[in-house]
Amino acid sequence: MKDHIQRIFTTTDWRPLRPLRDWVISQGMAVQSIPAPTFAEAERADYVEEQFHAFGLTNVDQDDLHNVYGLLPGLNRSVPALLVTAHTDTVFAAETDLTLKREDDVIYGPGLGDNSMGVAGLMGLIKWLVDHRITPECDIWFVATVGEEGLGDLRGMRAAFERLKKSIGAVVNLEGLAYGFVYNAGIAVHRVKISASAGGGHSWVHYGRESALHALVQLASHITHLNLPASPRTSLNIGMIEGGQAINAIASSAHFWLDMRSESQIELDRLKGHIHQLVNISNTEEVQFSIEVVGDRPAGQISVRHPLIEGSIAALDLLGVKAGLEKGSTDGNVPLSVGCPTVTIGITRGANAHRLDEYIEPQPVMDGMQQLIMICLGTTAYLQEQYEEAAGD
Repeated sequence: MKDHIQRIFTTTDWRPLRPLRDWVISQGMAVQSIPAPTFAEAERADYVEEQFHAFGLTNVDQDDLHNVYGLLPGLNRSVPALLVTAHTDTVFAAETDLTLKREDDVIYGPGLGDNSMGVAGLMGLIKWLVDHRITPECDIWFVATVGEEGLGDLRGMRAAFERLKKSIGAVVNLEGLAYGFVYNAGIAVHRVKISASAGGGHSWVHYGRESALHALVQLASHITHLNLPASPRTSLNIGMIEGGQAINAIASSAHFWLDMRSESQIELDRLKGHIHQLVNISNTEEVQFSIEVVGDRPAGQISVRHPLIEGSIAALDLLGVKAGLEKGSTDGNVPLSVGCPTVTIGITRGANAHRLDEYIEPQPVMDGMQQLIMICLGTTAYLQEQYEEAAGD
């Protein structure tokens, strides 16, 4: 595949990249201006669907979850297709002020990098192919997915991949702020809601009764003091805690949300066992605990020597960037978990994702789009090559 990347790099007229960069940035800003918290992506999905129709993609469709699909037919319809994805949802509530601000060669805006620029990059790739009348070696499916963030639990990608997996040979997943990195592995993630219930009562009159909230924070303290391995890297985080009825009431109910991650499924399963053990021994006659699974992201990886990864690294190398190999929790976890060759790459640089002061750097977008074009066209050529070799056997 590296040879395909080199050929595309040297034979393509890249002069139109500058206006494409400006178009992608403007589209990223347009997408960012449409609120799209997880489970409420419909308005943003409608906008993407309009763009897919305008580009002339075939099989344009929006499913019940608000995933948006579009197909660019390839030269050989028998070759397994390339799937290009980017998630539309954001961590910010619908009422968040989404006003953009330019300052010191950066653009600030909640959700602009994660993942409005990913969606804009996906549309920019389509625009480049359509404007230059490029017919890829094989079909390319474009899908803007929902539910990647938080409790969405990759529900959009799960549904999209289930729908298309029989025809897919490789996946390129886009994250707006990941330019310069190549993700070849998806880490295992397990999320639970741990609840405590008790009889409750008045803080003075019934003092001495067990409080669901007191018991819960004691359990939380035990959990946060667990020794986790540095290698394979493993983490846990209590992200939210809620409970109680009033300051002068003994809490009758309380709960917290626990996120667990590991590079190793074995280590994650071991951690889950520790958590369940701590919960079980915390039960008393007055306080009872329960665990509800609210998220379970599968793990998976492909070798750093896989042609898709080597090609992605080669594309960055041609642009003078030393690629950083990464593992993460993205939509790419889903196809990786069943062995489908998948890479996650970025469109630009920036920082402060999931914060109100999130920002992007506009300058790298041109290189980000160039590497995306090379990787996707190189992958379609590689899939055609693999198909021919299999047919020859």
